[in-house]
Amino acid sequence: MRRIVFALCVVCVICGSSFAQEVNRQKLATEVKTEFLHAWDGYKKYAWGHDDLKPLSKTYHDWYGQSLLMTPVDALDTMIIMDLQDEAATTKRYILANLSFDKDIEVQNFEITIRLLGGLLTNYQLTGDRRFLKLAEDLGNRLLPVFNSPTGMPYRYVNLKTGKTRDPISNPAETGTLLIEFGTLSKFTGKPVYYNKAKRALVATFNHRSKIGLVGEWINVETGEWTNTDSHISGAIDSYYEYLLKCWLLFGDRDCKRMWEESIVAINKYLADGSWYGHADMDTGARRATTYGALDAFFPAVLALSGDLNRARHLQESSLSMWDVAGIEPEEYDYRARKITSPGYPLRPEIVESTYYLYQFTKEPRYLAMGEHLWHDFVRNCRTDDAYAALKNVTTKEKSDSMQSFLFAETFKYFYLLFAPPHTVDFRNVIFNTEAHPIKKFK
Repeated sequence: MRRIVFALCVVCVICGSSFAQEVNRQKLATEVKTEFLHAWDGYKKYAWGHDDLKPLSKTYHDWYGQSLLMTPVDALDTMIIMDLQDEAATTKRYILANLSFDKDIEVQNFEITIRLLGGLLTNYQLTGDRRFLKLAEDLGNRLLPVFNSPTGMPYRYVNLKTGKTRDPISNPAETGTLLIEFGTLSKFTGKPVYYNKAKRALVATFNHRSKIGLVGEWINVETGEWTNTDSHISGAIDSYYEYLLKCWLLFGDRDCKRMWEESIVAINKYLADGSWYGHADMDTGARRATTYGALDAFFPAVLALSGDLNRARHLQESSLSMWDVAGIEPEEYDYRARKITSPGYPLRPEIVESTYYLYQFTKEPRYLAMGEHLWHDFVRNCRTDDAYAALKNVTTKEKSDSMQSFLFAETFKYFYLLFAPPHTVDFRNVIFNTEAHPIKKFK
């Protein structure tokens, strides 16, 4: 492989920091693979066959008392992309021999959809092994009862064995972040029911927007009434907007194109706040809060994907300035008061994702340098002797006994793809779901 080195000097106009170093992409990609394996070895040693590793106590956590192999399913496509052939083969065999959804447990539809259904579909596409598709279809069928509400928007929880649903108070992220996975299941199986149910839920969420075009934070899926009218691009709403854009690009769905184009006008009018995005009342547009956080940092990627590189660049600089306050990003930051308002860091990937997207669209070396800056901070602050650990507080750097599966599915994957050879993934012809599982665009 040719040694790829960029020499550069980049100044961040927002936070005043500067990047002035060589970026050796080959070396950094190798480092990311090495650290992926370090965390994976910790998982295998202390939590094999379970959902997540608890890295400080060196024990495991199963989300619902019984394992759904959350980490192996989420991690497998990253192993394949990294060409970790032995680990991928072992993990694939284990999943296919042991994963079953015939369990009397209540699961959160949104998380199971983006992690497991999305992971299984991508693993099927990457390997061609129809056993992954069989598992995905079985899971999809067990999740379908969530859509049986009067509005078509899904309930939050469903029992995988009985189909019983609960929790009608949901949010746009959970009602509107399903079409990539269920739609892809329809395309692979030839059964339109999955696409139709998820599309109806997405449209219903959009149709319940306010007169000024915004959605709120919490909604009753039985009545369609909003129970919280705070509007923003952060958790509980974030990926709803992401999927409006991505479902147009993945499926060519022109309804999604129209909904995205109407939504982004309202977002930029009422939520944009200088070089940040804050909170507003969904009905009046009045500013409610000047907070932005780790989850919001996905939005530069979406803006770049939509073609708005100018806003994407400026918002990415804001995200970086938030990261640099403590040397790693907090869960929430008040950009007006310039203070951290929620100090945790659960190993989130979103700022890395946006760095990757901006590099793909601009090819500017500054984003490679930014990625290296993020990478070194990430390793220094979150690595343990056995794996990686979330941070309880980014200021004190106190660690938390948590290592969720998205570390493997997203954080390591986006770091690797930023530094890896250009055609490791065909960026222009795939769409990543919100858990970073890539799906090839449908013609």
